[in-house]
Amino acid sequence: MLWRAFIRKGTRLLERFNEYLHQLEVDLRLVRTLQSWLPYLVGAFLVALLAVSYEAAFEYVDQLLLSVKAEHSWLFLIFSPLLFWLAWWLVDRYAPTAGGSGIPQLIAALHARRDKKRFSMGYLLGGRVLVIKLVSSITALLGGAVIGREGPTIQMSASVFYTLNKLLPKSWPPLSRQRMLLAGGAAGLAAAFNTPLGGIVFAIEDLTRTHLNQFKSSLLVAVIVAGITAQSILGPYLYLGYPTVETEGMSHLGWVILFSALAGLLGGWQTKAMLEILAWKKKSLTKKKHGWYAAGAGLVLAVLIMVNPEICFGPGKQIMNNLLFDQKELANPILLFFSRMAGAILSFTSGIAGGVFATSLTTGTMLGELLTWVFGLNPDHKLYLLVCMIGFLSGVTRSPFTSAILVLEMTDRHGAIFPFMLAGLVATVSGRLVERRSMYRGLLQHYLLREENPTEEKRKDRPSEINSSEGGKGTEI
Repeated sequence: MLWRAFIRKGTRLLERFNEYLHQLEVDLRLVRTLQSWLPYLVGAFLVALLAVSYEAAFEYVDQLLLSVKAEHSWLFLIFSPLLFWLAWWLVDRYAPTAGGSGIPQLIAALHARRDKKRFSMGYLLGGRVLVIKLVSSITALLGGAVIGREGPTIQMSASVFYTLNKLLPKSWPPLSRQRMLLAGGAAGLAAAFNTPLGGIVFAIEDLTRTHLNQFKSSLLVAVIVAGITAQSILGPYLYLGYPTVETEGMSHLGWVILFSALAGLLGGWQTKAMLEILAWKKKSLTKKKHGWYAAGAGLVLAVLIMVNPEICFGPGKQIMNNLLFDQKELANPILLFFSRMAGAILSFTSGIAGGVFATSLTTGTMLGELLTWVFGLNPDHKLYLLVCMIGFLSGVTRSPFTSAILVLEMTDRHGAIFPFMLAGLVATVSGRLVERRSMYRGLLQHYLLREENPTEEKRKDRPSEINSSEGGKGTEI
């Protein structure tokens, strides 16, 4: 009820603003241009504030868990199962589509038909989804979940743009709802990682798999405003700083291909494990047992946290910084590597809200450190760690360009762009040898089923691509 009242109040305010613009007796074309730009500008500004606040919350919880692990690690045995169950219950009770990463839900919303009640845009991206996504992910993180914030940020950002589109009164020029969702998702990733190019490439490669000219300038406006706003608050930071890389000569290319292939295989295996566990849960477990699974996952993760001397919870940004810059050796790198993978699988399949972007980057970094040590390569140059980051993420998402551009913008290592792109391509191919579907496309199928035809649940057809005619006609900028 509160959310509907907010929608009505916002619509009335926009109607008054629209009347005020016409009273000014300015050129009608100028009014139309302002009306077309305003939702994107406001949405991008709100998305940046949301992303920055969300990141601050993750950082605070991370530091809190570090102190708990250092002084009272046994507390995880009590609180992790309880908080995992609570995070699952919030999703199951109030917003089932708030679980998991959020990117498959956004892709499904882009394909949703307005005459379908089940898995409609509002069901996938409404205000309730935004709130539960936020609360569930923070709750799970307090329990030590191995989750990232980037996927949830993207879904919540798209929810912001979806809400703004709903606020537009009938007197307002119609704007394509799908294009606003695309802009929201791209702006969310740009603000979360401070990677504007990554946000644009993500929208092209993951959300639509089509051409940039169909988005026109709306996508660029959202990405630019969100990025500038986030930078004005946090400064022009790099997510991972400036690691040392060595790209001269051709000798490193063989290692790049080998390491990225191995990273892609392991990323594909993690995806396969997650999808098969989720399918088994759906087929074999009752709703009550889903809650027990979440609590059990929290308990197992609590044990992993206790037995590992290093950090075995959260996105793992500190682990990446330690390996890339601080030259700190891990006490038990093999144990931590497999614990992080197991933690990511348990966290994602428990039904809580949380993403896989940052956790995949962390796992890839650790894999690169292990392979560098196994093959006796120079530990001072971090090219192979970055290559494995790209490779593991590509193995999970099958988005080689997005993975390469994200790591490029996080580190500002433009001299390594070709090894980065090669790593993404090789890992995508090797990941398909283990699991044909990407993580997002494997989960997307659930949200595209038709309510009136349950037999379609068995189909594995890929959804049709979004073209410029979908989402209704609207004024574009």
